[in-house]
Amino acid sequence: MIVRAFFEAVRVESAKSPYDTVHLKIFYPAKMSGSHLEKDTGIVPVNPEQAPFPVVIFFNGFNCEAQQYQWLAVKLAERGLAVVLFNWIAENIPGIISLTPGVDVAKWNRDVYGTAPTAAALPALLSKLQDLQANGILAGTLDLQRVILGGHSAGGRVAIENANRSFFPQVTAAFAYGAHTAGGVTSGYEPGTILPLPDSLPLLLIGGTCDGVIANRSGSYGIDSGDATTSIIRTFREAIAGGRNDSYLLLLLGANHFSVAENTDSITGITFQDFPATQPQENFRLLIAEIIELFIDTHIRLQPEASKKLEQLLNAANLLIKSFERK
Repeated sequence: MIVRAFFEAVRVESAKSPYDTVHLKIFYPAKMSGSHLEKDTGIVPVNPEQAPFPVVIFFNGFNCEAQQYQWLAVKLAERGLAVVLFNWIAENIPGIISLTPGVDVAKWNRDVYGTAPTAAALPALLSKLQDLQANGILAGTLDLQRVILGGHSAGGRVAIENANRSFFPQVTAAFAYGAHTAGGVTSGYEPGTILPLPDSLPLLLIGGTCDGVIANRSGSYGIDSGDATTSIIRTFREAIAGGRNDSYLLLLLGANHFSVAENTDSITGITFQDFPATQPQENFRLLIAEIIELFIDTHIRLQPEASKKLEQLLNAANLLIKSFERK
């Protein structure tokens, strides 16, 4: 299947200029038509065969450009999904301007956590999707009642803690790589606190045993320094009750914090805190994409064959998989 993308922009009303504009790249399944518009502008029509398309909104990590996740957006669009990546330069942390997943850090504080969304960009993104459903190349092809949130690192946390239909009724599932819900000591939490998740929708948590960023920052949460997986494991075991058999924890043997990202930027951000991956990153990315695809096909598209394939993949002997849990 051919995948194409186009750019959009949206303002976040709660943000102050000049840091109030989010730039989007929207991927979709396409079909060449040979039209003059296509030849002159590169705008290729939608492939209607799998429409309406569920939508994945992916939240990047801090100082991680959207381009680093384009490989995943293409893989998901090839499976008949529309995917939104975005870049937002903002001052989420006082005095620090960065590429941000759009988190409202004040909503992480202990007196308000869980009472309001932490995803500052999400209302504007959902509004833009409504506009795209009404006008333009994607008009009438989006399934806006099946929105999946995904993300990496801090963006992964934004995804999983905003998969709450009381805040966003359109959201139907969430997945994250290299993310957890440990409460920061500087935010007033007791050391080792794991904050609860909404626990009402299908959830997929993926982490790596060589995640140097989590290991090097674990002390900020009162978790033993140098531990790459405890915060993710505890998030799965303590932040959700489960019981529906649609929540998953997958630990990849030898994957690091940036195994989900391609062509990472070593000039900005905290890539220097990461540990080396022990196996080729391409192998991890292919597995991550396949598992996310099957997770969505199983729990959002309700495809019985996808459920069987997911079970077989997660339970089979695989040199890339350290452990797997489901509840």
